[in-house]
Amino acid sequence: MPLHDWTDERGWDSVHPLWLTYLLEYVQERLPEGYKAFLGGVPSLSVDAGSGKPDVSVRQWGQQPLAEVGASSTSVFEPDLEASVSIRLDPQRAVHIDYHGQLIAAIEVVSPRNKDRGDAKETYSNRYLGYLRLGVHLMLIDVLPRPKGFSFSDVITSSLGLNLPPLPPPFAAAYRVGEVVPVGDDMGSIVGFWRRPLQIGQPLPKLPLPLSVHRAIEIDLEATYQRAARRAYLD
Repeated sequence: MPLHDWTDERGWDSVHPLWLTYLLEYVQERLPEGYKAFLGGVPSLSVDAGSGKPDVSVRQWGQQPLAEVGASSTSVFEPDLEASVSIRLDPQRAVHIDYHGQLIAAIEVVSPRNKDRGDAKETYSNRYLGYLRLGVHLMLIDVLPRPKGFSFSDVITSSLGLNLPPLPPPFAAAYRVGEVVPVGDDMGSIVGFWRRPLQIGQPLPKLPLPLSVHRAIEIDLEATYQRAARRAYLD
């Protein structure tokens, strides 16, 4: 089934979770021994907001006398400040692969809300870059053409200090985090890239998902997308 024109995003909320599920199933059947794949979320910190301003409950405490603060090892200490915040799992799920309990790779499929506002673009750009900075291999799939002029792929390559040709959506890309190497006075990593432009009306490609510097599994994006689209009644 060729790639749909997702300029019209109706139906995406049905395809997205199905595609993630079939990607997960595809990966699980091909992982070497010791690797596990699951659908996971990324913890995020949010402050309740309304009317454009944070809606927080704050309590300020005066400094306590030193003798009172250190009176007992079981004393109840009052904080300097209390704020009502929430720590939650991002509702955007991803396919995570771990090896002996350590996250080593992820597959992220972009949704409209990931890039519909400036703060969303920044949040998810940092999320995707965060994988690479933590040494986690990443496959990033964005089949949504809008908004024009913005590409997570371009943000990633620019943030890594690379001058590569633009890769606007729709696209699929994979990033392999390699050996640690000296970069000036610091240490950095060799990052391998697979970047594929996608064409509306054309089949999706196969793309490697790195598990290590020397090991990867090939992901059939077309086969998994077809299954999701059919289950969502798009064919």
